[in-house]
Amino acid sequence: MSGIYIHIPFCKQACHYCDFHFSTSLKKKDDLLNALVKELELRKDEFKNQTVETIYFGGGTPSLLTKDEIELIINSVYKNYKVIENPEITLEANPDDLSKEQINSLANTEINRLSIGIQSFFEDDLKLMNRAHNAKEAKQCLDEATKHFQNISVDLIYGIPGLSNERWIENIETVLSYNIPHISSYALTVEPKTALETFIKKGVIKNVDDDLAQEQFHILIEKLETAGFVHYELSNFGKPEYFSKNNSAYWLGKPYLGIGPSAHSFNGNERGWNVRNNSKYIKSLEQKIVPIETETLSITDKYNEYVMTGLRTVWGVSLEKVEQDFGQQYKNYLLEHSQKHINEHLLYLDNNKLLVTKKGKFLSDGIASDLFKINLS
Repeated sequence: MSGIYIHIPFCKQACHYCDFHFSTSLKKKDDLLNALVKELELRKDEFKNQTVETIYFGGGTPSLLTKDEIELIINSVYKNYKVIENPEITLEANPDDLSKEQINSLANTEINRLSIGIQSFFEDDLKLMNRAHNAKEAKQCLDEATKHFQNISVDLIYGIPGLSNERWIENIETVLSYNIPHISSYALTVEPKTALETFIKKGVIKNVDDDLAQEQFHILIEKLETAGFVHYELSNFGKPEYFSKNNSAYWLGKPYLGIGPSAHSFNGNERGWNVRNNSKYIKSLEQKIVPIETETLSITDKYNEYVMTGLRTVWGVSLEKVEQDFGQQYKNYLLEHSQKHINEHLLYLDNNKLLVTKKGKFLSDGIASDLFKINLS
């Protein structure tokens, strides 16, 4: 089983914290859509032995697409690939795009899951991040979306300068009041060359407070676990049966095909990434050439990726799998280097699996990097 990710590189405006690839000009939208369809056709042989179980429209802002444009891409997937009977088909959406008419239109496509980028229900936070929607639109879109879609995920951001714990709790409780079955939540991160980084350097915005972000992360875990959510990945919480199948495939090392400019792909042995430029992407596909670079992963690369993804999830890192896939030497290395973190109650062993404790969750990426193998001869 595998997934297809479709990158839609258009946004109405640039969020101050975002470093994803997108354009605020829609001039080339038709050419881009034709190029996406062409790439799906050209790469079908890469997936001839795979069955597609998830299709994910990410971006950018896929909710800028019309019903006909979405159906054009979905039909192209069905035409060129083997797809299971009821695949999970997700569309990332912004509240300002989700009018009553647009939600109704989406409900009449094969989209069966919405991932809505709300981030906060407070105007101050939305303005600081330069989000295109306001607090009223955030609530209105959930009112309407829950009438048509059962499988909805909401994005929230914590650690925003000026976001108090009381307001953070209110954000969480607002989402819960809509009976949403999945929440993705991230700490506000200051990425290089973003507007947010510039404003912080100039003193226009306060810097992100890591201690406050950690506090709000633990509030999030407590609130959502009490509400019946499973914290199945570092940034993701789902009710049983509502885990993201698309994202779970990444964390479990399943192959996926990334379609569109800047999209990444993985086939188990190689990782590939498309050119991060709309014009170059379109021009290349007009000539029937997929503009992709690839690298073959070494055994050490695969071990490091497994440790990184495994420690982020509820499934942990299986010592049996490490020994089976990478060898006894890697298992010994993992056990030796994890001992310090076990002693500090950041990691623990359970049923031959290495897992992160509640105390260690916020630090899991840093812990994983301590366990990476470098230059193994």
